[in-house]
Amino acid sequence: MSFFKNLFKPKDEPVKTYDDFWKWFRSNEAGFTKLVRKGSDTTVLEEGFFDPLSEKLGELKDGFYYLTGMSDDDTVELVFTPDGVTKNIVFIEELVSAAPDIKGWKFTALKPALDIEDVSIAMNDYEFNGKNLFFYSNDQKDYPDEIDITVVYGDMNEENRPMLTNGVFIFLDNFLGELNFVTKIDEVKIVGKEEAEEELVPIGKLKNFLIWREKEFIERYEGKWYDTENDNYTMFEAALKNGNPIMAIINTDLLQWKSKASHPWVMNVELKYEPDHQGLPDKSTYELMNVVEDEMLAELKDSEGYLNIGRKTRDGSRHIYFACKDFRRPSKVAYKVLQKYDDSLSTDYDIYKDKYWQSFSQFVSY
Repeated sequence: MSFFKNLFKPKDEPVKTYDDFWKWFRSNEAGFTKLVRKGSDTTVLEEGFFDPLSEKLGELKDGFYYLTGMSDDDTVELVFTPDGVTKNIVFIEELVSAAPDIKGWKFTALKPALDIEDVSIAMNDYEFNGKNLFFYSNDQKDYPDEIDITVVYGDMNEENRPMLTNGVFIFLDNFLGELNFVTKIDEVKIVGKEEAEEELVPIGKLKNFLIWREKEFIERYEGKWYDTENDNYTMFEAALKNGNPIMAIINTDLLQWKSKASHPWVMNVELKYEPDHQGLPDKSTYELMNVVEDEMLAELKDSEGYLNIGRKTRDGSRHIYFACKDFRRPSKVAYKVLQKYDDSLSTDYDIYKDKYWQSFSQFVSY
């Protein structure tokens, strides 16, 4: 254990910024390099590298994960990943962008795309590769911009379906690259060959298919924006099973917009509070939540591609909804604003793909 005791400075400064993290990393990278280069066993690698790395990344922010290995004989590669969580992508990218040049190290933001010949996933007695995977597109008349695909893999039954589904997702993550897999595809269904309903296309052609669909999408929606200044907001009120009210204020004019797909990302910001006997906040909490919402509205303007759909309040939580043209800026704004009020409110937020804003269908009159 003396090696580990001497590997790190006894009083590491807390990590608060990207620069703090990289200063810490640089001061310890020689020891990390030795551990990875010599192919240390899992226990040694965890104690000497992964555990301290996780601790420092956790001081910086939750949601940083990583992979490591030798990219060539002379270079250790460290890949940072949000593990599929969209709202953390921008922070991974910023962390790697701030990385210094360190000889013998390569830092990568998000798992990169691989050539089809280089992707072969083995799980139990099954393999997933470009020779045994196929796909086809599920075109939806009501949702023409949805990228909805079915991936087809050999024999599938109810017993092996969960494992095969997991294998296909791992394959796609490596073949397309993490960013493309998270952002370019809206729906994926995994079936066996006997369940296929369309002509099968080799999985190697999926990248070109996605490029073509993205080009069509950009041509259709580039430059689209919406002015909410004169819109009408509708108050909705109902009762929960426990009798407490659920109230929503929604921009119903906005929900009639025909170009929803131009703002395909939905951000859901949650503000939690201690409810009264009706599930509602007290006056001071209500006012504080309004302040938080106003600060977000000030930074996420409709003219810049961020549309406030409205809010919903019920049983100890308020949800504030935005439809966004991208996910990076709203991720940073929400994180910054919510951190500011972390001592006063319990908060969280999520960002997900919903090209046609189907999450809000209950507020649309047909």
